[in-house]
Amino acid sequence: MFNSKYNKFLTVLLVIVIIAIVGLLGYLGYDYYQKFFISKDTADFVDSFVSETQNSTDETPAEENGVVDENALDNIQTSTTNTSTGNKKRTTYKGFNVVGTIEIPKTNLKYPILEKVTKASIEVAVAVMYGPGPNQVGNTTIMGHNYRNGLFFSNNKKLSNGDKIYITDLDGNKVTYTIYNKYETTPEDAEYMTRNTNGAREISLSTCTDDSSARLVIWAKAD
Repeated sequence: MFNSKYNKFLTVLLVIVIIAIVGLLGYLGYDYYQKFFISKDTADFVDSFVSETQNSTDETPAEENGVVDENALDNIQTSTTNTSTGNKKRTTYKGFNVVGTIEIPKTNLKYPILEKVTKASIEVAVAVMYGPGPNQVGNTTIMGHNYRNGLFFSNNKKLSNGDKIYITDLDGNKVTYTIYNKYETTPEDAEYMTRNTNGAREISLSTCTDDSSARLVIWAKAD
């Protein structure tokens, strides 16, 4: 009788362990899948965006005789579409307006910069939280999640003063920024967003720390 109950206990325990292992492997597999395909998708978008906007600037005026060139970005991947707002050509990524792209070679990061931060927008890319916009005079704050798995701004903690960030805007201008300040602050602190750059073009990258208790902020200035 005792052996029968013991064997049943071991069987149940073994089933629980197997289920736990399968669940863990499934989670890790999904995490890898998400990281790989999101990173590849955004990197492909950035490469196409940079190529198309720079070619458009070099070869074809964005506007001729008051008509916006709506074909300038036609070759960007199928997940994007084209619109125009006033005289400014626009493109979208996953349904969100794009205002530029960001590349950080040290962390192998390539993402579109979406027009504004919303709950949905920063689940697919990074977005402008505050400021005049990419490559404009003043400070533009770009926010991204820290999912602790390499996606979005998860690896910002690996960046240091002197590292380079490349921002390409809708006009095809690719500007190099150099990091000169990195620190943690409270989630309520917003002073870094509204800081005076004294006429310089600067960006601030903002994300949460690994334990979500604070914000990691990086300042960079255009070379």
